[in-house]
Amino acid sequence: MSEDRVTLNAVGSATELDLVPGTIGDTGIDINRLRSATGKVTLDFGFANTAGCKSKITYVNGEEGILRYRGYPIEQLAEHSTFLEVAYLLFHGDLPTGDELARFQSEITHHTLLNEEMKKFFDAFPKSAHPMAILSSATSALATFYPALQNPVDPYAVEQSALRLIAKMPTVAAMAYKKSIGLPYVYPRNDLNYSTNFLNMMFSLPVEDTEVDPVIARALDVLLILHADHEQNCSTSTVRLVGSSRANLFASVSAGISALWGPLHGGANQQVLEMLAQIHEDGHDYKKAIARAKDKDDPFRLWGFGHRVYKSFDPRATILRNFTHDVLDRLGADDPLLEIAVQLEDVAMSDDYFIERDLYPNVDFYSGITFRALGFPVRMFTVLFAIGRLPGWIAQWKEMVEDPDTRIGRPRQIYQGEVLRDYLPVTDR
Repeated sequence: MSEDRVTLNAVGSATELDLVPGTIGDTGIDINRLRSATGKVTLDFGFANTAGCKSKITYVNGEEGILRYRGYPIEQLAEHSTFLEVAYLLFHGDLPTGDELARFQSEITHHTLLNEEMKKFFDAFPKSAHPMAILSSATSALATFYPALQNPVDPYAVEQSALRLIAKMPTVAAMAYKKSIGLPYVYPRNDLNYSTNFLNMMFSLPVEDTEVDPVIARALDVLLILHADHEQNCSTSTVRLVGSSRANLFASVSAGISALWGPLHGGANQQVLEMLAQIHEDGHDYKKAIARAKDKDDPFRLWGFGHRVYKSFDPRATILRNFTHDVLDRLGADDPLLEIAVQLEDVAMSDDYFIERDLYPNVDFYSGITFRALGFPVRMFTVLFAIGRLPGWIAQWKEMVEDPDTRIGRPRQIYQGEVLRDYLPVTDR
């Protein structure tokens, strides 16, 4: 057997399969010939053992708590970079020069406005509409304004679509929020940076100027950087799968937003705050909540602890933990829910039950607390996650489209239903 192959023994027959090594991390077993050679398929619920692509974008090592974008440690990017610089890195593969970054920032800034006809789109939603529903719908609707940019194999169309999505997503999000509270929309401003502009559209009013605290804007920028990509998670895999049909970038990202909405994915940070509210309503008894979480017969669960990938501490949570406490100190946040969160954090960091099970606070725990401290309502938490994850979705979609090995996604199944039945008229059933 060759060193770059493995032998699979299946029902008495041996089949050699090629190995696909990574530059770091897992080595894959190429099973493209498996069904034709053996008549068998793999069954892998949740695709926990299945690589659906080769990628050069993000590396995650859950055992060692490592996250890198294009080879750069997340710790360095969070400390030194800006969100738009990270977006450029993910899309183009390298950090920009000063001139490249200035040009990229200018292009983003000058695409933040929405077509005025989009106002009717927002007005058509009920006031109670969840911002994620509006965000997903609006992202898909944007494609109708750019019919010339929907060719997924045209590099210019892809780049221009990416610029518009990154530029307009905060505007869409802010308008969705303003719609939900019955206040007038606030237009973007070209004199503000990305995060400051978003905060201004969210919290200012047309009748008065609102100065955004640069510390708060930087906190939001770091939060967006930490969410920018995370390998082949549910929403990213969704974007790739939809894009494999040659659907345009707007439609593919819209599908990713819908996948992110689920409480087991991006919705987890909203679940964290709802859990804290529940504990507060139950007499602020966080010790009771801890006891319930340990009781295997109690359906109650502590959201924001542990992670499917990270078996040690989530590196994003490590960064955000210190940042969260700095933000709380800066704002002097006097909030009973935030107080409960700190108490839960102290227990999780010292209780053997949590330590032995690697149930450390994850990025959703700290992002939910920080978003609340920054003034964002709970229903906007997952929207913020989507804005942060957008550059990663775009980069992953672009990589998928450009990969000559890409095929339309079409998983197999193991059928376990009825083999054959004859139709009977309704009178004979």
